[in-house]
Amino acid sequence: MSPVEIAVALVAVERLIELAIARRNTQLLLEAGAVEHGAGHYPLIVAFHAAWLATLLVWVPADAPVRWSLLVLFVLLQVARVWVIWSLGPYWTTRIIVPPGAPAVRRGPYRWLRHPNYVIVTAEIALLPLAFNAWDVALIFSLANGLLLSYRIRSEEAARKR
Repeated sequence: MSPVEIAVALVAVERLIELAIARRNTQLLLEAGAVEHGAGHYPLIVAFHAAWLATLLVWVPADAPVRWSLLVLFVLLQVARVWVIWSLGPYWTTRIIVPPGAPAVRRGPYRWLRHPNYVIVTAEIALLPLAFNAWDVALIFSLANGLLLSYRIRSEEAARKR
């Protein structure tokens, strides 16, 4: 396997594990009376992330040079990602699920940032392609991600006010 194939495979496995955790947390939250908001755009977000990984497999040549410093930064982002998930605990999902009366989480990276996961995702979308010199993929997906996240954050903020 080429370095890009290995990277994509590892990210895909990580995302599948996260989806399993998110599915469990979502089910428990909904059973406890939480409400989902913005469900209509969720399939687009899933498709976007799948397309990002698939594009890397198709677009990046197997012999693309590897920028190891950027891959190390990407790995550090995965540590930050785990910190986000751990900080939210049973409230972490990939959907917008709002439990009735639950206060906003203020531990972990949420002490300093309102949406640390989105900062991490934004960096990931750019860094992984850049690690393989795929500037065009980084640019296109970063712009698309910006549009998706601007809508998602507005949806999430509106859901918190309800």
